[in-house]
Amino acid sequence: MGQLTEFFMKSAGGPPPAEGFSMPMMKGWVPRRIQPWIYVLTAFCFQFGGGVYLGAMEGIRGTTNLMMEDVLFLMYSTLAGMAVYFPMLFRMKFRFTNRQLLCGSATILGACNLLTMHCQSMPVLAVACFIAGMAKIQGTFECMSNIQTWITPKRDFAAFFPVLHIILLTAIEGSGWLAAWFGHHFTWQMMHVFTIGTMSFVLLTQIVFCRPFCPMPQRMSLKGIDFQGGLLICGLMLTLSYIVVYGDYLMWLDSLRIRLLIAAAMVLLGMVLYRLHHYRYPYVELSLFTLRNVVPILIVTFFAELALGAEHTMEEILYSEVLSLEEPTKEAQFMWALPGMYAGILLDLYWLKVRKWKIWKLFGIAFICIAFYGMLMYFTLDMNVNIEQYRPAIFLRGFAYGVLSPALMWALNESVPSLEQFFMGLFIFNTLHMYLAGAAGFGIYTGIFSNLMNDNMISYGQYLTPTRLDMAHFDLAGYIGQNFLHSMMMVTIKQVYGYVIWFALALAAIFLLCDIPAVRTNIRKVPRWPVYAIEYLAKKN
Repeated sequence: MGQLTEFFMKSAGGPPPAEGFSMPMMKGWVPRRIQPWIYVLTAFCFQFGGGVYLGAMEGIRGTTNLMMEDVLFLMYSTLAGMAVYFPMLFRMKFRFTNRQLLCGSATILGACNLLTMHCQSMPVLAVACFIAGMAKIQGTFECMSNIQTWITPKRDFAAFFPVLHIILLTAIEGSGWLAAWFGHHFTWQMMHVFTIGTMSFVLLTQIVFCRPFCPMPQRMSLKGIDFQGGLLICGLMLTLSYIVVYGDYLMWLDSLRIRLLIAAAMVLLGMVLYRLHHYRYPYVELSLFTLRNVVPILIVTFFAELALGAEHTMEEILYSEVLSLEEPTKEAQFMWALPGMYAGILLDLYWLKVRKWKIWKLFGIAFICIAFYGMLMYFTLDMNVNIEQYRPAIFLRGFAYGVLSPALMWALNESVPSLEQFFMGLFIFNTLHMYLAGAAGFGIYTGIFSNLMNDNMISYGQYLTPTRLDMAHFDLAGYIGQNFLHSMMMVTIKQVYGYVIWFALALAAIFLLCDIPAVRTNIRKVPRWPVYAIEYLAKKN
């Protein structure tokens, strides 16, 4: 294991840092100064790719028979493919050359985009988006692992993860805006054409500038990988995403399909747990959860994504259903999160790299920002407000996301001793971070919104009676269809943001208290309940 780790660390930049940075996969005539920038550009190409693009949702819904839930399910299929492939990255790095990995990923991602551009079959699209997610993360990892020591010669992950997230978060926000721009000026398929073009650029650069190179002299075999366990996990993830995405549309447990899928998910979960316990080389080692701080980090990740889930649901309802913004305007509004993300990443660099402070207070600051984001949205929401007034709130949620994403990944790396276990930990982390918590947040927030909306319609609708209105001069249908409905939606969105505020403030208080030494000491000294009861009875007697 130590030998493999040593090979991996050396492969990131060729010779040790003292000898200078070099990329052995580059041809000799390529100037050293531009070598890493070629891989940075290649990483951007992979990150801007995907299966479907939410920025093109309006065009997709207008020209195909796909609903909003279908597009969201396909997006979560891509995220599931990215998350489930993390344990494979370590083995693939030492099995194939850089050219094989990058050319293969580019070819697969281009083919998947060609398929999603012309196909409307949901099963085929779900599989294509899932595979596209795997190819996307493979290409990104291969690029970033090769320029790791260029970013930080000392291989300090407190610097590497923030820089990595500059690329990731820029692509997340930029791809949505670019897809909306293409859909507005051309057609939604043009974003897929653009992705196919970027993948062609990746193939061209690999042929012209690079040569085959593998950091492992003796190629590592893929034998021993629990492919069956991985497939079971894939099935479980897709089943869960279908339940949470379509749950509100199908009326949850009132639908026979949802009940059957819940039963199937329970069966798949049992099979996965049995295989993880009894297979000699499981897809994910359960001992990972016994490592120090791993479970708390995963819990924080889940709660953070749950708190930020209002971004995906409430803002989409506000901008699309209430304000009726077009996709380019909406995506341009979302781009204001990007400066906030950069500011959060800079805070991480200062906090973790320069000052080396403890991370609990950093988490507290992020959740305070989420609470202030909810407050700004709560007090700004109004039909007569300019959309520019929502930008400070969007900046704050971007700041919180930019703080939490690199910090949580760094904390996980500090808690996992071996490199192979770290990639398994990244699978669990990204399953919660990119996929499961986001999908669960969508299901939870849409469910809460629907229930509150129904209650508000009943509560306020009882005051609209013919005896209170001059029906000869009042357009009741127009009022209910526009003013009344939009007002009820505004009130409901405010109520949901109220829950988000209290939830984020409670989490911020917990993290800030955990950073106080006296509180941490007192928590450790609290005895178990039976001991406490015995001591209490002894004092009474």
